[in-house]
Amino acid sequence: MSSSGRLVLGVVIIVAVLAGVYALLQSPETANGPAAPVAQEPVTIGFIGPLTGDAAAIGQNAKAAVELAVEEVNKAGGVAGRTLNVIYEDGQCTGKVASNAANKLINADNVPVILGGLCSGETASFAGAAEQAKRVVLSYCSSAPSITQAGDYIFRDYPSDLFQGAFGAKYVYEKLGKKKVAIVYVKSDWGSGIRQVFADEFKKLGGAIVAEEGYEQVARDLRTQLTKVKAAKPDLVYFLGYTEGSIVGVKQAAELKLGVPLFGADGWDDPKIWSGAGAAGEGAMYTVVSAPLSDAFKAALKAKVGSDEVGLCSAQAYDGLKLLAQVMAKAGTDGTAIKDELYKTEYAGGVSAAKIAFDANGDPVEANYAVKAVKDGKAVEQK
Repeated sequence: MSSSGRLVLGVVIIVAVLAGVYALLQSPETANGPAAPVAQEPVTIGFIGPLTGDAAAIGQNAKAAVELAVEEVNKAGGVAGRTLNVIYEDGQCTGKVASNAANKLINADNVPVILGGLCSGETASFAGAAEQAKRVVLSYCSSAPSITQAGDYIFRDYPSDLFQGAFGAKYVYEKLGKKKVAIVYVKSDWGSGIRQVFADEFKKLGGAIVAEEGYEQVARDLRTQLTKVKAAKPDLVYFLGYTEGSIVGVKQAAELKLGVPLFGADGWDDPKIWSGAGAAGEGAMYTVVSAPLSDAFKAALKAKVGSDEVGLCSAQAYDGLKLLAQVMAKAGTDGTAIKDELYKTEYAGGVSAAKIAFDANGDPVEANYAVKAVKDGKAVEQK
């Protein structure tokens, strides 16, 4: 081939290459009309709660409420147009299991937020790791007073037992007129924390704590503790327990013929306790956070779980998810940005409270309580 032929061939090749590069770089809008929107990565957060073991009924109901909230958020456009996903982990209402679950969510799944835990011991077990990793924690049910000081990234939309313990003490002393109380409590962050608040407030009011008996969360025989309580001759027993231990304890209190009222806290807001305790639970009373549940929420949750029961903290779990979606739509998915925005956010129109706002410790700024009494195997709010 002559030099002129080679020159022409070279020019042709260069033109062809440039044409190919141009075609590759050409925008879809120019080549094929309007471009399809580029898919964005989903926003993924974590959830921790007792899905098996003690308190599983409460945890499963809360999980269903979160699933409902996720469906509604995504139907409305997700988080700034991105689909919201949740990774659900079982904390079993124990610190070790919840800590392992949180480590997975933080280090393997790299979530910016954990919605949980449910039990105070769950949340306390991983709060330090989350704080160090700058991952936001929003507990929907942990009420132990110690959570208040857990860290700058640790929030809860469920009130501290500083409120509940004081409310319960005042109700027992003033409304029920009981002056001598014995306390039976589960040795957990929740049980020990509320026990102390109740006892301190009850004594301030002029009452006497005649006995205090603790038991391990796994205990299923409370006769020793209850026998000591009976010997102290209280006017009322303040009983703090989770589901399985409470069923046993309420039954054994009846067997031992304590003959005095039983009064508990929000851990008793599980229908399984009263169906399991049967006639032994008749007349028992307990405090619980008062929530303005909407008919729409109750109907939607019933359709999902097949029951009229709205479990303890399910409303807070639902609102917590909605609140986080709102905050991340504005702040993005950086943990520090989410944290900063949470402190400034006021969430209104929820089903767990008329307004959710946080103080400087990440606690709700207000709390409202009601009292329920067990009648014919069901807990009914007292007016």
